[in-house]
Amino acid sequence: MNTILKLEHIQKYYGSEGNITKAIKDISFSVEAGEFLGIMGASGSGKTTLLNCISTIDTVSAGHIFLEGTDITEIKQKSLARFRRENLGFVFQDFNLLDTLTISENIALALAINNVPAGSVEPRVLDMAGKLNINDILNKYPYQVSGGQKQRCACARAMINNPKLLLADEPTGALDSHSSQMLLSTIQSINEQLRATILMVTHDAFTASYASRILFLKDGEIFMELRKGDDGRSAFFDKILNVLTMIGGGQSHVC
Repeated sequence: MNTILKLEHIQKYYGSEGNITKAIKDISFSVEAGEFLGIMGASGSGKTTLLNCISTIDTVSAGHIFLEGTDITEIKQKSLARFRRENLGFVFQDFNLLDTLTISENIALALAINNVPAGSVEPRVLDMAGKLNINDILNKYPYQVSGGQKQRCACARAMINNPKLLLADEPTGALDSHSSQMLLSTIQSINEQLRATILMVTHDAFTASYASRILFLKDGEIFMELRKGDDGRSAFFDKILNVLTMIGGGQSHVC
């Protein structure tokens, strides 16, 4: 397998001398091409900080992060925006869609920002919308569609540039249970059919049960790793709950 992402002894400190908070203490792991990795932990465990460091939104205090061999901790500030556009896809809890643009235009915006030739935009939007089953809402505006449809639009926008890594931050946090199931099935399809490499941060066991491997964080360190292997999602869910019980996390329900 090809290693897409590699973290080496990542540390992140906040504050000044005498009043330092260690959000991430010493984290190392790798993500293989096509893997669906979940990051879990209680509030304050460091999972969001870790995601921000990987996405280059925040800088690390020590250590190195490599994306397909490129040390992203060494990229100059002025080049970070371009790096994100060309290499990363993002799915956020609150969708981050523009209400003044149609669903089609929201997806196409990611291509326009990357200067994709105009003649290639519509075919690519239609192709990705078809894969995510949202062709019938392309001419609608975000306020005219459901939360689940908005999130699938966000997934289409995130995937339209074929990113090396898709980052999902609590993607089901704003959805009801039915929409959550539909979205998670979509993300799983993106992983299995499009071979997308996905790193998802979540506090929810049901959401995490769709991943193939989970890293549990506690107090800024990796507490445990759990692999799905040959387990079904229900059995994997039970194992996740057992770990969350050990580290003081919450519970959810699976069907």
